This record gives sequence, C-alpha cells and structure tokens, in this order.
Amino acid sequence: MRIVLLEDNPTQATLVLGWLKSAGHDAHGFSLTRDLQRFCTRESIDLYLLDWMMPDISGEAFLRWLRGERRDQTPAIFITSRDAEDDIVAGLSAGADDFIPKPVGQRVLLSRIDAVMRRSKPRESEGSLEVPPYEIDTAHKRIRLHGLEVDLTEKEFDLAAFMFRNLGRLLSRGHLLEAVWGRSPNLATRTVDTHVSRVRSKLQLKPENGFRLIPTYNFGYRLEQVDATEAITSDAA
Repeated sequence: MRIVLLEDNPTQATLVLGWLKSAGHDAHGFSLTRDLQRFCTRESIDLYLLDWMMPDISGEAFLRWLRGERRDQTPAIFITSRDAEDDIVAGLSAGADDFIPKPVGQRVLLSRIDAVMRRSKPRESEGSLEVPPYEIDTAHKRIRLHGLEVDLTEKEFDLAAFMFRNLGRLLSRGHLLEAVWGRSPNLATRTVDTHVSRVRSKLQLKPENGFRLIPTYNFGYRLEQVDATEAITSDAA
C-alpha cells in the first residue's frame, strides 16, 4: 500500500516509516502539513497516518480539508498524544477511521492498519478476483475475458489487477509506478501510459464489457464500472 505519514518528530517519523517499509508498504513522510497538502493534490494515496499537533496546520484541520474541500474519503488514522475523550471524538468526527494514542508499538500499528483497510476495501477471494466478465487469477497471474485467457505480460497483469482492486478510484501515475514497478522506479511516467494503453486494448475495457478506463489530464487514470444501459446508449450514439 501507499501510505503517507504526517509527523514532525524526526525520531518518531524514522521509526514508523521503517516499520511500514519493512512490512512491504510504500511509505512517504511529511513534517509539514502544507507539504502533504501539495503532495495529495497531485498524487493518490491508500492511507493517511496523521499526527494531531503540527507546526503549521493541525492534523485535524488537514483531515477536515481533505474530507470537505477535496471530497477525499481515503482512510485516515490519527497517531497522537492527544488521547482525551473529547480529542478522540473530535478526530473521529473530522473523518478519521481510527485513533491510536502515542506511544504506539509496531505490531499494534500494523494490525490497526490492516483492520482499517479490510473495512474500506471489498474482500478478495483467496487467489482470485471476479469482476464479470473478467476472471482474475491472482495466484497464477492470469485474466480471462468471457472465459478466454488474455495474453498479458507480467507487468500488464500487475497493472490490470491493481486497477481492478481499486475500481472507481482515481490513481496517479506515481502511485501506479510504485505499485507495479517498485518503490523507487527509474522510469518515466510515459511507461505507465504505454502499459495502460496495452491493458485497455487487450482487455477490451469498454462499456460493452461493463468497464471504462478514463485518463485524467496531468494526474492518472480511473477504471470504472458502467451499466448495460450506458453501453447501449454509447452504441446508439
């Protein structure tokens, strides 16, 4: 997962970022809220970990901005020394999905992250993901369309599976690069565009098959589901 940490204590930030990376997550740290605001306007994120007391804008104010002005419902967890009942209520009412008082241990943090993400994403059957007319065999990295296997490279499969797992989400090119090619890929974002084009063509991602892959200028892509009536209307036009 792509996780961002808002924490102005360098020691705490280094510790938590190390835990996240050792657990296989792509982790980004921010010591100023304004820097995080700029980042999240151009990048997609799977989870926010927020400290409350920050030197410029509080974590609570950031979350209210994210939920209100940005209309972004990405899961968020507060990790803070503010543990009074009123603080917890305020954090949850601002839109937080969980509230962890400091100091936090590695196992507790990772288990709470897993719990929040299980609630926020649909369950995936072990080894497979079914989104008719597509059958995605995650164990063997194969995709079938209407029962017929589609010839995909490994990266094309990884990209397609990631987008189906994030159906309806606008995903930035940087996010796709990290998820499919690794944490620090020495690749241009044009690589993403090329692979997305191939995936769209090979999987026939069009309204007739119930899906549409939409580019967003200067940001990334969204794979979304469309209903049969829209497909009929599209054909008629």
